[in-house]
Parts: sequence; structure tokens; C-alpha cells
Amino acid sequence: MQAQPAPASAHVALDVNNIEVIYDHVILVLKGVSLSVPQGGIVALLGANGAGKSTTLKAISNLLRAERGDVTKGTIEFAGRRIDRLTPNAVVRLGVCQVMEGRHCFAHLSVEENLLAGAFTRGRAKREIAETLERVYAYFPRLKVRRRSLAGYTSGGEQQMTAIGRALMAKPSMILLDEPSMGLAPQIVEEIFEIVRDLNARERVSFLLAEQNTTIALRYASYGYILENGRVVMDGAAAALAANEDVKEFYLGLSSGARKSFRDIKHYRRRKRWLA
Repeated sequence: MQAQPAPASAHVALDVNNIEVIYDHVILVLKGVSLSVPQGGIVALLGANGAGKSTTLKAISNLLRAERGDVTKGTIEFAGRRIDRLTPNAVVRLGVCQVMEGRHCFAHLSVEENLLAGAFTRGRAKREIAETLERVYAYFPRLKVRRRSLAGYTSGGEQQMTAIGRALMAKPSMILLDEPSMGLAPQIVEEIFEIVRDLNARERVSFLLAEQNTTIALRYASYGYILENGRVVMDGAAAALAANEDVKEFYLGLSSGARKSFRDIKHYRRRKRWLA
């Protein structure tokens, strides 16, 4: 299936075109994945654990080689420039930052030191870095209170906020956010997604959200792609996906059916559309 571009904006910030990812030269993980993120948009990348969401984000930020993976086919472009052969730090300098699954804060550093680590691409512009730090604290006031605390001793929600704030210190135009709700209480998840929406509206930061929590992802995104076994099996406007009966059954638990995957669907028309 050829995924269609998200139509929320006339300007495409990120364009992933038919990429294939292989680990260890033999394990095919992504199989012709295509997606796009409009400038200033929020796009959800949905799917179960192991569907290929994190691999897709790492392919975009060029972190695959650290895990013996490689993009062997297709192209990835950001702001009209091909980035799949750039170094990870070059991708960051262009304005694309990834917040890894599991938060990955520097546990032995303070919250503020973690945030400042995100400004390593900014050179010696100390005044500008200080201004950005205050902007981050404005979005995450809880972090300002905990600024001197070791990150390893803060809560899961505070660590997630620290990880997002660290990415913001690089002044990105796009953030790849991997499983932001993982292991967090529902109230904290809502708070983080509200901040994401606020950042998108005020700072025009584009977001590609990889999430298993389909309900909340589709509430905040304008468009979504569903991955299964390394392929995009469905995509569309977030409202349309949230209302789709099969999405409700597989990801929202709103059906008593016993299907195990999209590929078990018996409806001929749907099967023909998804598996073409």
C-alpha cells in the first residue's frame, strides 16, 4: 500500500519515501514505509509493540547504525533536503531532534544540566541559550522547581519533560517523539500532550509521535499512519481513523471480535484496500 501524504499543510517538512530498513544485513524490519509530516503539523505513527515505529524514527534521525541497522532503499527528505545519509548531529543541526523511548536522561546530572546538554549544537551563544532555557521552563514550570535535582531521582513524568525540554534546547523545527506516554499515569500523559499541542501552536514545532496509546495520539494529531509488521497498513485524517470500526477494534478495544491483526480481516473490500 502506498501511503498518502498528510494534507494539513501545503508545505511538507518531512518526506519519507518507500524506505526499507535492514538490521545486521539480513533482518528486514521496514518494508516500503512512506509517510509525510506537514510543516507545523502533528502526525501520529501508530501500531503495536514491534510494528516498526521506533525503527522509523531512528531511520529519520539516522541513529540506526549504532544498532547495526541501515536504510537500504528509499529516501528521507527534510525541508527539501535529503538527510538519510547525514550524520545524526548534522540532522539535529538541520532542525530534527528525537526524544527516545524511555526518556534516557543523564541520571547523574541535574535537570538543568540535562537541558543544557541539548544545546550542544548552539555553539557559544550563551545569552541565546539562557533565553531558550527560560522558554523551556515556561513550558515546564515543574522543571524549574526541580532544576537542581539529579534527573535520576525525579519522577517518570519529570524525566519525560526533561527529555522533551532537552530537545527544545536545540531549537528544532521538528521533534520525533517516541512513546511519550509509556509508563506514565494518565494525568501526566494528558499534561505532556497538552504541552506538545502548546509547543506546536505557539512555536510551530512539527511533531511525529510514535505511540501505542492510539486514543490520545489521535486526539492531538491531525493525521495518522498505522504500522503493522514494518508496513503502513492504513493512513488518514485522525478523526477518520478514530471513527474507523477496525481501528476501534484493533487499537481501542471497542469490539468483542477475535481478530489478531489487520491481515485477518474478512471484509474483501477492506482487505483489498489495505493489502494492495
